[in-house]
Amino acid sequence: MAYNLLKGKKGIIFGALNAQSIAWKVAQRAVEEGAEIVLSNAPIALRMGELNKLAEECNAPVIGADVTSNDDLVNLFTKTQEHFGGGVDFILHSIGMSVNVRKGITYTENNYDFTHKGLDISALSLHRVLSTAMKMDAINEWGSVLALTYIAAQRVFPDYNDMADNKAYLESIARSFGYYYGVKKHVRINTVSQSPTRTTAGSGVKGFDGFINYAEKMSPLGNANADQCADYCVTLFSDLTKMVTMQNLFHDGGFSYTGVTQAIIEQMEK
Repeated sequence: MAYNLLKGKKGIIFGALNAQSIAWKVAQRAVEEGAEIVLSNAPIALRMGELNKLAEECNAPVIGADVTSNDDLVNLFTKTQEHFGGGVDFILHSIGMSVNVRKGITYTENNYDFTHKGLDISALSLHRVLSTAMKMDAINEWGSVLALTYIAAQRVFPDYNDMADNKAYLESIARSFGYYYGVKKHVRINTVSQSPTRTTAGSGVKGFDGFINYAEKMSPLGNANADQCADYCVTLFSDLTKMVTMQNLFHDGGFSYTGVTQAIIEQMEK
């Protein structure tokens, strides 16, 4: 059901890869709620071709951008402002990558060149997006920026590897930039810490099925799925959450505040 929560609003969705992506679901829900959007992803992702399906469905242009390139981001915001005839009201940052994870390198043996690349793509990219947007006055007053994160930024999940460090830095950037952008233009910046979700990126983490099964048993409401995350993001883009900023918001069925559940106790007693 649509509520017109984003009627008249315009935004950029980073990171939609395929129909399993949270960003894909957010794009669909944003449009259902009345928004107009621009889709952006890295050139390598664009060559996979699936984003064109979403673009057609959402009547949205696709503007490629390497988020580690200042020039690419300037080009993205320039073309987006030309397309909309002004700034945007919301941005979703759904970007994350670890070469160490992809190569199966354990945390204690991380290749630091790979670490730097993953940090640049997964966390520093948010700073670049916000810095570029601020310089170009590309986000409208009372706009909303969200970045997707995971509770491994606060707790140890061994196989999440250096992505945990990336997410911790991402959350810090959101808080710090949230102060500056809030003072300057009332732009709010938050991170959404989602349940483990079966996306292309998430499934690449060793032991991911164990992550999901454990979280399901540890969450009073069960795991939040991608569609539910999209619903939550839409509310955070809307005017109903104007005074929420600099927060790491757990969207995880209660996992983050649960010490133990009866289901886990019973499993351990078997």
